[in-house]
Amino acid sequence: MKHSIEVSGINIYAFHGCLEEEARIGGNYIVDVYLETDFTQAGLKDELSLTVDYVNVNKIVASEMAIRSNLIEHVGQRIWDKMTAELIGLNYLRIKIRKLMPPINGNVDEVAICIEGKP
Repeated sequence: MKHSIEVSGINIYAFHGCLEEEARIGGNYIVDVYLETDFTQAGLKDELSLTVDYVNVNKIVASEMAIRSNLIEHVGQRIWDKMTAELIGLNYLRIKIRKLMPPINGNVDEVAICIEGKP
C-alpha cells in the first residue's frame, strides 16, 4: 500500500528575485508539497504523532519563503533540506514553487521549479 500526503496551494507573499524591484515590492508565490510516507499506524490508532503533521510542513515552507533569495531554486533547496532533516519517515518528496506574474518582459502567468526524489 502506498500512502501520500499533499499540502497544496500554500499562498505566500515573498521578496525573491534578482531584480531590485522584487526585493522592495515582492510578489505572490504558491507552494505545493507532496510526500510519501507510511501512515498505517496513524490510520489505525488515530494519533498525530504517527504521521507527518501538515502544520509542520506549512511552517517549514513559510519560514524558508520568508528568507529572501535571488532564485526560487535556492528557496526550494532550503525547503527540501529542512523537510528531509525534520520530517521523519519520508519515502519521497516533491516541492513545487510557483512565482506568479514574474517580471520577465512577457505575458507569463507563472514560472515554477520542482524538486523531487527520495530523501
